[in-house]
Amino acid sequence: MEHVEEIVIVGAGIAGLATALGLHRKGVKSLVLESFPSIRTSGYAIGTWTNAWRALDALGIGNKIREQHILVERFKVFSPSSGAILREAKLEEIEGKTGKIEIRCVRREFLLQTLAQELPKDTIRYSSKVVLIEEEGDLKLLHLADGSVIKTKVLIGGDGINSIVGKYLGMKKPSSTGRLAVRGFAEYPTNHGFKPEFIQINGQGFRVGMSPSTEKSIYWYFGWYSSENGKDESTTKTGELILMKLSNSKAPNEIIEVIQKSEMDQMVPSPLKYRTPFSLLLGNITKRNICVIGDAFHPMTPDLGQGGCIALEDSVILSRCLSEALHHGKIEEGLEKFAKIRRWRCAKVVLIAYIVGFIQQSGNWFMSFLREKVLAGIMAGALLMVSNYDCGEV
Repeated sequence: MEHVEEIVIVGAGIAGLATALGLHRKGVKSLVLESFPSIRTSGYAIGTWTNAWRALDALGIGNKIREQHILVERFKVFSPSSGAILREAKLEEIEGKTGKIEIRCVRREFLLQTLAQELPKDTIRYSSKVVLIEEEGDLKLLHLADGSVIKTKVLIGGDGINSIVGKYLGMKKPSSTGRLAVRGFAEYPTNHGFKPEFIQINGQGFRVGMSPSTEKSIYWYFGWYSSENGKDESTTKTGELILMKLSNSKAPNEIIEVIQKSEMDQMVPSPLKYRTPFSLLLGNITKRNICVIGDAFHPMTPDLGQGGCIALEDSVILSRCLSEALHHGKIEEGLEKFAKIRRWRCAKVVLIAYIVGFIQQSGNWFMSFLREKVLAGIMAGALLMVSNYDCGEV
């Protein structure tokens, strides 16, 4: 008889591998197709908040990740115009509805490798790029770049912002924010000596932050509005542009030093895109035996540090809904249940992230006044509010 896969997941990113692991924990086999020849090591790190740790614990790998990453103990927001601290909080003193606040800056490569190591060896198939999706009765036919074809009963798209699965579902292309971002690591030969603090500066048209990841590495990010014609970005090296913007502000010297210690020549800006909340609420997240997760579903701006966290939530909830559906032979109902649970949650986080990003980076004098005098505490509260979510068990 012709072989047919039970479940195929396109993309070996965080969402794809976490979903495969969640299904594996439920005794359900899946096949993950990755276009690259190995696990992708790009992406530096992800801010891993309380909701993400709930998901990682549900997947059974929370403590493995914790052991290798520093717990953030304090949160600080500085003014770019005066250098004053606008908001400061000891995270151990804050408790949300799901328990204590937990934030760590997790190296993306380490997280992906840990997820992959927990899976059966034949789960991930590398150098397998899907170029066309077709139907054959109730099955999905996946045409790969090497000319082979894979048939599957269930298709899950975890293939990122330019998802071929999302395109097949008819999802609209992500919208541009007009903003760019750079992320990086500063590596130290021995202990870097920085306090376990998350530091952020917002305003004057940019947003910058840093946090220790391990005892020898500091993760940082920098976001700014692109000029109308892109002249500044095309004529100035990215590292020089960042340092120029920081030098015209009251940014703490430690942030400038960390960025200078990074590999300046390899800094490449990425455009920030998002899928509008309306498209998430009204679009096709799922159809019959196909669905999307992670950035293929809800790309968002990084202003809440929730992109990877929400993807992990997706994985746990989809694993639970799909395993139950397979047990009862009702795949379509299981995927529809997943979509119902996730639509409003993801649309809300995408919207809050966009609004917070607009307020944080605006250089308008009136918005700057409101941000520093009124909104700093509200925005900090928004960061903590969205992480107070429990996705439940697998």
